[in-house]
Amino acid sequence: MPTRKKRSKTGQALSAERTSPEAMAALEAFVVSAKARNALDEWRRGSAMREYIAGRPVVEIARQLQVVRGSVNLWLRWYETMGLEGLKTLKPGRSDPKLTAEQQAELARIVEAGPQAAGFESGVWTGPMVGQVIRERFDVSYHNHHVPVLLHRLGFSLQRPRKRLCRADAEKQREWVEEKLPALKKSRRQPGSVDVRG
Repeated sequence: MPTRKKRSKTGQALSAERTSPEAMAALEAFVVSAKARNALDEWRRGSAMREYIAGRPVVEIARQLQVVRGSVNLWLRWYETMGLEGLKTLKPGRSDPKLTAEQQAELARIVEAGPQAAGFESGVWTGPMVGQVIRERFDVSYHNHHVPVLLHRLGFSLQRPRKRLCRADAEKQREWVEEKLPALKKSRRQPGSVDVRG
């Protein structure tokens, strides 16, 4: 029987680093500054983190701030991953690149060498993995949404691997798709029904 994924208890989705007294003081200053600048989105995100750390359930926070629960969960991940930087509103338009041309060239070499050469176990790069390399190597933080944009600028494209069984018999797969699956579909149709799919 499948088991349900355990959820974090209220207030426990964040590490001790993000809930320390110093982090709480910085978060409070962030919320106050956002309110003073009339930056509603930043104020909302900071307030959500403050309420979550205080022990309020995500559902209540979402209702109070008039957002969907998924937004609060997303903000929690951003805050856990990037701290206050993850709660800031990104400015529209192009800004100066955070990495120099030399750093971008070095990053391209790292990506081309593969994640295992960079110390990861996986053989496939993910955006968060590249973001981690950028933080550790160049002491620069990129929002997770901007890592793919940076990679695209460096000439890389998004690849989604096809999931196939490594020991699958190609002939048996073809037989299943072309012969057995259509037969199953036919047997499930009701007598007198019409297949309207073209």
